Amino acid sequence: MPKPLIFAVPKGRILDEALPLMARAGVVPDAEFHDKKSRALSFACENSDMRLIRVRAFDVATFVAHGAAQVGIVGSDVVEEFNYPDLYAPVDLNIGHCRLSVAEMVGEQTDTLPSHLRVASKYPNLTRRHFEKMGVQAEVVKLNGAMELAPTLGLSSRIVDLVSTGRTLKENGLVETSRILDISARLIVNRAALKTDERVAALVEAFRALVAAEKEAA
Repeated sequence: MPKPLIFAVPKGRILDEALPLMARAGVVPDAEFHDKKSRALSFACENSDMRLIRVRAFDVATFVAHGAAQVGIVGSDVVEEFNYPDLYAPVDLNIGHCRLSVAEMVGEQTDTLPSHLRVASKYPNLTRRHFEKMGVQAEVVKLNGAMELAPTLGLSSRIVDLVSTGRTLKENGLVETSRILDISARLIVNRAALKTDERVAALVEAFRALVAAEKEAA
């Protein structure tokens, strides 16, 4: 018997949008997956030798890149942040849309940038690359949440974070000043697994066909 195919999915909003698409591709987790009381992290799938693992979004990319999982779903922000050579993102799933943006406190915008900035973000690589293009050295303070507090409390002059409606920024006295990256969820695969495991290639084609069909129907 072949080893189970490991499919990594992220916790949160992307997963909620991805589940109907996954079901149409034949990836249906068992009932325990939907049990909010369950502390399990690995789940069987109906009528399949596949297993789902539910982890943090950043960890989805790490599991797939290192071959511990063969397939996953994650935002393009995570793909770009890590830029793993063994990670391949063949399908834009057209869900999980948002953007990665720079924000600062209302009323503090200037026409010229200093040569050095302190920026709070959980995306150090994307943040540094963005500001390097403008000739600015960015000192990144790594935070995993409550990003909007950083400028208010003097931890940084700017933040780089995910933005959907902009409401959270507004409620915390911040304004979006530039956009780094438009984001959507991607199907990701391990490059070696794609070459050696027919099940991985079949999943890629199934998701690609579903996305194409949805675009035609729209």
